Amino acid sequence: DYLRKVEVRLEALRLFLSRERFDDVIREAHEAIELLLKGTLRFVGIDPPRRHDAAPLLLRHLDRLPAAWQAAADQIRETSARLFEERGHAFYGDEDDLLPPSELFTRAEAEEAIAAVETLLGLYRDLLQTANPD
Repeated sequence: DYLRKVEVRLEALRLFLSRERFDDVIREAHEAIELLLKGTLRFVGIDPPRRHDAAPLLLRHLDRLPAAWQAAADQIRETSARLFEERGHAFYGDEDDLLPPSELFTRAEAEEAIAAVETLLGLYRDLLQTANPD
């Protein structure tokens, strides 16, 4: 279920990018990363946290994951933390400077977020294959 949810969100991310809705890309990319991390935790037998940033818990259990996940640990940590932090601005804008979300993010940031989702989705697909290699 997590896999399909993220695949659909990836399609939405590409649509948002094409419509220059970079704030929506950031927000939905965070949700996709959150789903992938929670799906990964469930896959290795850990109940995921009931909060938006699952990376800290996942990183404490890297020993349960394949080497590719371990090699990507720093990237996972950085991406998850950055998107988690940007999530609020992507929803509400910058309330101090009265800037709407649509004025806070660039195409480059949106493309980077999509690339992060694609990378983590690849790791997740590979992980799922370990349960059913055929």
